[in-house]
Amino acid sequence: MKDNITSSIISWLFGLVVFAIGVLNLFLVHAVPGVICILLSLVYFPPVNEILKKRCGFSIPLAVKIILGIVIIWFTLGVSDLGDMID
Repeated sequence: MKDNITSSIISWLFGLVVFAIGVLNLFLVHAVPGVICILLSLVYFPPVNEILKKRCGFSIPLAVKIILGIVIIWFTLGVSDLGDMID
């Protein structure tokens, strides 16, 4: 039970971080990476995961979420113009 609450809190927090990165990209850089990042942030929210499980019969595994998170952070800080604005 405690692990479930902890993973849910981490999922919400990381989803909000990725959503915020998407909003910043949307307004400060370009609309396309912003919208893509906002859509990818939905992967991390537990209610979206439950909807996927009910409607499609599968949920996105934790390993895929971790790899996706690393790619999003790498893209934001290393490749995108948003990372240059932070420096």
